[in-house]
Amino acid sequence: MSGVKALVRPVWRKVAERAAQAYVAGSSVNDAVRVGRRWRGRRVRTTIGFWNDGEDPAEKVQRETLKCVGALERCLPGGYVSIKLAAMGYREDLLRPILVRAADAGFRVHFDSLGPETVDRTNAVIDHALELHDDLGCTLPGRWVRSVEDAEVAAGKGLAVRVVKGQWADPEAPQRSAHAGFLEVVERLAGRARLVAIATHDAPLAERCVRLLQAAGTDVELELLHGLPMRKALALARRRGVPIRVYVPYGESWLPYSLDYVERHPEVVFWLVRDVLGA
Repeated sequence: MSGVKALVRPVWRKVAERAAQAYVAGSSVNDAVRVGRRWRGRRVRTTIGFWNDGEDPAEKVQRETLKCVGALERCLPGGYVSIKLAAMGYREDLLRPILVRAADAGFRVHFDSLGPETVDRTNAVIDHALELHDDLGCTLPGRWVRSVEDAEVAAGKGLAVRVVKGQWADPEAPQRSAHAGFLEVVERLAGRARLVAIATHDAPLAERCVRLLQAAGTDVELELLHGLPMRKALALARRRGVPIRVYVPYGESWLPYSLDYVERHPEVVFWLVRDVLGA
């Protein structure tokens, strides 16, 4: 199997890099800043983050994340940085300088989600990170059954929570509806969390969640991914008076399409074809 992967990897990488271009601002933090400034001109805040290519060492991911921190300090007030802890090897020694600088500058550090197998290690790091910085966030995918209980835990810790439908299926409940799960997580956060970011381009679902959170008196914002259609979601945000944020990743990422992930999650092949064709 390793021989087959070695032969396939170069071709797969080229195709995957093309698919990932739909979402990334460019290859450098300056590209993310350029896009972020454009959104700032429209009174939209941003999230920036480095998307590694699956082969970058943890130290490079840290260096790039520190560049994000510097860019936020200089150019993008009101923004925050997103981190994939798995890409940093869950190393708290690498995370510490990021947390200290972010705390000094007064902006949030957010921990993205990847596969279900990463959650427990990420949560353990967050517990320690809270000793250095009290403005942290996490992502909860609606497709995972555990996210409902994780929502209550995150709210109890004072985390800002970004809710997504999620790419990876729950191995314990592979048929779980991402739509229904998303709503269930939001319901658990309503009236409990200090801030909920509704991260979906599904405008009807977003509106239902925004209404629910507003009725519960919970601060809410709409967070959209750079590169995806936004017209309906932006109209919803204006109509409901909800702040808008755009997540602007950069890098030469093909992480969502890595061969190692494909072995565990064959559905990635569908996403790859969809993103290459722009479907």
